[in-house]
Amino acid sequence: MFNEVSKRGLAPYLAGSEVVDLDHPEVVALARKLSGGGPAATAVRCFEFVRDEVSHTLDAGLDGPVTCRASEVLAARTGLCYAKSHLLAALLRADGIPTGLCYQRLRLGAPDGPLGLHGLNALLLPGAGWLRVDARGNKPGVDARFEPPGATLAFQPRLPGEADLAGVWPQPWESVTAFLRSISRFSERRKAGAFPVFP
Repeated sequence: MFNEVSKRGLAPYLAGSEVVDLDHPEVVALARKLSGGGPAATAVRCFEFVRDEVSHTLDAGLDGPVTCRASEVLAARTGLCYAKSHLLAALLRADGIPTGLCYQRLRLGAPDGPLGLHGLNALLLPGAGWLRVDARGNKPGVDARFEPPGATLAFQPRLPGEADLAGVWPQPWESVTAFLRSISRFSERRKAGAFPVFP
């Protein structure tokens, strides 16, 4: 799963970008506040902040704003799973922890529902290797945890067509950022039944 990471080296997993804007002053300040006690302790605090202090927009029953950039997610304190993964990547990278973006293909809403994309992260810790973590936010039936050297994800693909998609990506998929930037309120797409669906 992580072979492509070793080929590219770790630099891309520590770099900022327009979406993973780790140099934004508010992101830097929070990363500094959450750091300390070594990489594992820092990573847990960053994970728990994004999981617990930033609401999942749909879980909270919000229509918006639909955030994308890490600093936008932090300012609004809400985001879809993809947006929350952008913020976690920015915080961890700002603290010097290599972090990438990962995706799962999951059934939406029902066992026979359409296949949609779910966003999460992978991070590299000394002595533990690469770990997938999911800070989308807990709710009844979802109990994602990060307890180094292990992690419990929010979802385990089990239904036909579901899968953990291979790869740890230095930056979000363009199709994901295009979706997030195409709407300002989720109802703009929800009424039409549209949600990011990918092969």
